[in-house]
Amino acid sequence: MTVDNQHEPQPLVLVADDEPDVLGAVVPFLERSGFRVLAAGDGLLALDEIHRHDPDVCVLDVLMPGADGRQVLRRLRQEENWVPVLLLTQVGEAVERAMALEEGADDYLNKPFDPHELVARIRAVLRRTHTDGPPLATAPVLASSFGLRLDRVGRRAWLGQRELVITPKGFTLLEYLMVHQDELIERSRLLEILWGFEEAVGTRAVDSRVAELRRVLGEDAAEPRWIATVQGRGYRFVGEVRGEEGQRAL
Repeated sequence: MTVDNQHEPQPLVLVADDEPDVLGAVVPFLERSGFRVLAAGDGLLALDEIHRHDPDVCVLDVLMPGADGRQVLRRLRQEENWVPVLLLTQVGEAVERAMALEEGADDYLNKPFDPHELVARIRAVLRRTHTDGPPLATAPVLASSFGLRLDRVGRRAWLGQRELVITPKGFTLLEYLMVHQDELIERSRLLEILWGFEEAVGTRAVDSRVAELRRVLGEDAAEPRWIATVQGRGYRFVGEVRGEEGQRAL
């Protein structure tokens, strides 16, 4: 299923979901938003379509027959296929989200979702994956300006030659901001990433983690090198970020 041909090819998006109502709403919306679209009703069909058509980005439901979204993701990464993957997850499943990101998903979106939000996430994923080097979501090492480096496999970070002492949640926060470089990340989104909906904590907890990172990095909030505050909204990682292979970490 595709949109009408354009002089310049539009991004090809594969959407896999076993709910006909979801596909019936999402596919035409994406087409109206300027994408070419492939649809699949289960994970095995999705894998077949990915191998046949090489889409620019995949949107996969985590709960599908045949193979669920995370199984499809693992299969792709085992094949060293780095096509960007956005997972559709269930509200409140923080463990599912964390595992999906660790396994190489580029982003996730909770169901039910606003189709406008899906379009925004797809465009953001496409922007940050069209870079030199490995995609940021799957790169073993994230490197930024002023010597900041994150070893995502060893869960360690350095600033120049100095190893940083960061709490696990602080590391996860910095990692997410770097992967989503130059995007405004709302406080509510970061709260969801770090604690999930099931934990009763407020957005002030996010501010505390950001303050922790700034102390560790020695960063001035008024003149940020890495993490800028977007007043009343959230945060943006303003340093350049590139992905590197593990052997180039340090």
